[in-house]
Amino acid sequence: MTQGIGVVGLYVRDQDEALTFYVERLGFRVHTDVRNGNYRWLTVQHPEQPSFQLGLFKPGPPVHDDATARTLSEVVAKGAMPPLVLHVEDCRAAYERLSRLGVEFTQEPIDRYGAVDAGFRDPSGNGWKMIEARSQSAAEAST
Repeated sequence: MTQGIGVVGLYVRDQDEALTFYVERLGFRVHTDVRNGNYRWLTVQHPEQPSFQLGLFKPGPPVHDDATARTLSEVVAKGAMPPLVLHVEDCRAAYERLSRLGVEFTQEPIDRYGAVDAGFRDPSGNGWKMIEARSQSAAEAST
């Protein structure tokens, strides 16, 4: 039996807006987009990580009542949710490319902890850290 995490969800204020951001700016692909009444199950995946899906879910019925949905949307918009991490080969190059595509960064690339990282938020307020993957030789040199 194979076990593992297949989907991790984010709350977004608008699923179409989130879909555009994740597909057109970050390069994800649509995995599943189905509706059941007003409920929409929408997931995307990174092309180099096909076994993992990122769910783009709007707070609301049937999962949440209106008050809970409003509270969740407010918390996300404030950037209060834990950040997600996107690994890239070259953080500075990815920063330049994504900036040209309209991604708004909260932190420019910076060298620290033996790597380069930058920060950005999606249109709903979800925070992301973009971290440059260290090469094997750099990792060996630091030990």
